[in-house]
Amino acid sequence: MLTIQATVPCLLPPTWAVLERKLIDVMNQSVHPFLSKYTRAEDGELIWRERLVGRDGADDFYESFYNWPLLYLLGGDDELLALSHRQWDAVTRQLTRSGQIRKEYEVGYDQFHQGESYIYFYFLCLADPTNQRLIERARRFAGFYLNEDPQAPNYDPEHRLIRAPHNGSGGPRWGFADYDGEPAYGWSQSMRPYGLPYEDVPGVSSYEDLKDAQLAQRMGKVMQERMSKGDVAGNLCVTSLIANAYLMTGDQKYRQWVTDYVSAWTERAQKNGGLLPDNVGLSGEVGEYINGKWYGGLYGWSWPHGFYNIEMAALIGATNAYLLTRDPGYLNLPRVQLDRIMALGATRDIRELQMSIGQHWIGQIAALEDYTTFVVPYRYMDSGWFDYQPMSPVYPAALWNVSGDMDDWNRLETLRLASRYDWREVIAFRGKEDCGHEQPWLRYLAGDNADYPEAILRESYGMVCRRMDLIRADQADLTQVNIHHWQQLNPVITEALVQLTTGAPQIIYNGGLLMCRLRYFDLLRKRPGLPDDVAALVEKVDPDRTVVKLVNLSPFESRELMIQAGAFGEHRFTSVRYDVRTSEYPGRQTEYASPASMTEQRQEEVNESVLQLHLPPATEITLDLATQRFVNDPSYALPWQQRS
Repeated sequence: MLTIQATVPCLLPPTWAVLERKLIDVMNQSVHPFLSKYTRAEDGELIWRERLVGRDGADDFYESFYNWPLLYLLGGDDELLALSHRQWDAVTRQLTRSGQIRKEYEVGYDQFHQGESYIYFYFLCLADPTNQRLIERARRFAGFYLNEDPQAPNYDPEHRLIRAPHNGSGGPRWGFADYDGEPAYGWSQSMRPYGLPYEDVPGVSSYEDLKDAQLAQRMGKVMQERMSKGDVAGNLCVTSLIANAYLMTGDQKYRQWVTDYVSAWTERAQKNGGLLPDNVGLSGEVGEYINGKWYGGLYGWSWPHGFYNIEMAALIGATNAYLLTRDPGYLNLPRVQLDRIMALGATRDIRELQMSIGQHWIGQIAALEDYTTFVVPYRYMDSGWFDYQPMSPVYPAALWNVSGDMDDWNRLETLRLASRYDWREVIAFRGKEDCGHEQPWLRYLAGDNADYPEAILRESYGMVCRRMDLIRADQADLTQVNIHHWQQLNPVITEALVQLTTGAPQIIYNGGLLMCRLRYFDLLRKRPGLPDDVAALVEKVDPDRTVVKLVNLSPFESRELMIQAGAFGEHRFTSVRYDVRTSEYPGRQTEYASPASMTEQRQEEVNESVLQLHLPPATEITLDLATQRFVNDPSYALPWQQRS
């Protein structure tokens, strides 16, 4: 294995490097006040009332800690791994008593929400892939969808479908909600922005009509008939659970399941003119319970979010299939959805729009010089396309991140030009997905936003400080708070570190795996993440090239690290170019200034998925890494382990 030694002294530490290490340090410390305030010291369980009622809400408990193992993976403290395990187990115990969890997995709920929970589990597996409890869980969780548990017959291999929109360790969980009588869907303030699930229910022409108990029952009965069984597009998020088991074990049955399932949905989309239908009956027929309609399934095109979660599911399924097969054809599934919706877009004044998820666009709206921007329809019903909102750059950014295709980059450029605001601006805000700064990061990679690393690190630092102030000021009765209370105060904010150190956008929050150009491992401590004092900045991402700068800020200690091509070793470095110092250093002590530094460029062959780097005290190096993408079987195996 090639080992490179940095020889260029770092006498003027870059501001971004100092800020990056400072951000890691403050987040390392921030978890302790959070735990002290919101969890029980004896077992880590969240301080709350004893029972969660209904199917909804389990995800919110896990989400409160989901990115703690990610911070560890990026270079956070050793103790973060132990705390991440502790909190996963604590939430699982708490929800098992409450009835949402059985066999350590959710009994049955939609995958839009389950996906939010299990990103925590995927990060744990990536951080600790030799942990036997995690390996057993990964197999058992995947087994719920391979019909390996007789109590969880979720999958129909003949029709290649998951048998219910709500599914889990209890098997198909029929119905869209729990009821002790006639199903009903009544008026509520929280669901009001999403409007009606269907337009064809007699007597129900507006959401306000649902205040009538009889009409609420009529709507509930229709929802029960149409949303209670059969597969939905959102179940594509299950592919991450199965891919996770493959990455942990290398067992080929998981690869086969993913390709079978994604191929089935791809075929349905092709028969529907490219658009992904959102529902399929138990017979395998699209629209079986909705009068033949391709829309109207649970978490589908009509209600509640439409394109917002349909494209997430398409990206997750296609990316997992591509990762496991190296067949880029799978990426056409999300690509077509994106193109079709973009083609329906228009430039409008957002003040005139009724946006169901307007809170998601705070960064884009704040960046507008006026109120006019490019919007697209997110939902479709009998009356046509509606719910126009800004196009999220998360989707084309995730697609380009995986494909590396110039056409996908051009999709981003088309969106940028249509958006009518400056993509370079860093807006200080944080949504629950810990994303939203793709635009200025992409302009940085394009060479058009040189100050971005410092700006996003400052923004992230400020958000950690704000959340610590919110925690200190919090006087709520914790036994009665809303289930979103803790996740809104989670002080671990990792978007900037993912972008700057790994060369990737934030994950797709509703179940995506970490897809990135680079990962780091501390060789001395034999663990994932950047070593202490080391900062990294990916400066350039091309289809066949990754440029990263690394700095050792310690003037006392050398650092030894390994750099891996891809989160799962799926890429390969073919060669590397870097500068080697040719001048004398540190010079004679009688001189009052350091001697001028002169370097020459060196190129070496690599042809491996990893290389080693020795960073003497106070040194820096820029590596220009020629990269072949998606050429190796992916695995969670640590670089010093034998890969399966």
